[in-house]
Amino acid sequence: MAKRDYYEVLGVSRGVAEDEIKKAYRKLAIKHHPDKNQGDKDAEEKFKEAAEAYEVLSNADKKARYDRHGHQGLEGYGGGGGMNMEDIFSQFSDIFNGGGSPFGDMFGSGGGRQQIRKGTNLRIKLKLNLEEVAEGVEKKIKVKRFVACEGCRGTGAKNGTSFKTCPTCSGSGQIRRVVNTMLGQMMSATTCPTCNGAGKSVSERCDAACGGKDGIKQLEEVISVKVPAGVEEGMQLSMGGKGNFPPGGGVAGDLLIAIEEEEHESLKREGKNVHFDLYVNFVDAALGTVLDVPTIGGKARINVDAGTQGGKILRLKGKGIKELNGYGIGDQLIHVNIWTPKQLTKEEKAILEKLKTSPNFSPNPEKSEKSFMEKMKEYFQ
Repeated sequence: MAKRDYYEVLGVSRGVAEDEIKKAYRKLAIKHHPDKNQGDKDAEEKFKEAAEAYEVLSNADKKARYDRHGHQGLEGYGGGGGMNMEDIFSQFSDIFNGGGSPFGDMFGSGGGRQQIRKGTNLRIKLKLNLEEVAEGVEKKIKVKRFVACEGCRGTGAKNGTSFKTCPTCSGSGQIRRVVNTMLGQMMSATTCPTCNGAGKSVSERCDAACGGKDGIKQLEEVISVKVPAGVEEGMQLSMGGKGNFPPGGGVAGDLLIAIEEEEHESLKREGKNVHFDLYVNFVDAALGTVLDVPTIGGKARINVDAGTQGGKILRLKGKGIKELNGYGIGDQLIHVNIWTPKQLTKEEKAILEKLKTSPNFSPNPEKSEKSFMEKMKEYFQ
């Protein structure tokens, strides 16, 4: 079944402010929350659908990709691929607590679920040349990150099993109380301050690499990153679970990879097309010639027809950039510039003086000749 448009899911229009997106999501989350609709599968699906829509539209990078390419633009990007309930409930701390909601953290428990701690995200920059952007590439990068200690599996407890039930929350990981709201009485749950939501405490500390301090250790890891063809400057790729592991156990954060494009010495990218300025002396432009021009990954031989005018645009079809997560590919556009010499010898001047009065050297543009702007408009239609 095809996914619905995320703006339609939240009931907002494109271009709406971030606050309106959050407000719309908050309203749907309250309406379809599982604790208010127990056993209602339809409400649960709408709850998940709204959370997924908000997760994309509240993220500037993902929203930009979605606005440009739709659902397809989010494939392999760490978003838009469905969310589990733990992901959704961890999101609520930003929407209901951080957002100043009058309901406090009543939804933080997710109906009795223990909070799963998530480690911090790591952010790195990845520079790519034009060839790598055009074709896609697999890069190996070194990342320093915190990982779980092998001796305690990230828990800080000896052998990962030396625990006792937390006496404060009796193992639930949360302190519960009833809150009176405009919707009536609702259950509120806060993270247990004694065990930080784990529901248990360490009875015997780990004696391995972490020394029982926090269950983590730092290492340098070589990570393979697959970059799809067509990425652009400022885009961000996400690798789940390749960030830092949290102290005391949980799940690792994500590795966020910001794309930077290196400038090519002669080609200029614009979307899926690339541009090249070709300078031709007016003798070759008049007589015609064959020239080699640089392209992505090599050179191409082109014909410059006799009588070529400055401003003409030649097209090399399929010599541009592959569309991101698509099947199309752009072109290379060659902009012809007629080179006028700045210095001349006496002999050269004499030759040109003789030609100056020749009828064929007098400008006589034909009505069929298109202007520069008309040519550009033609190529980008």
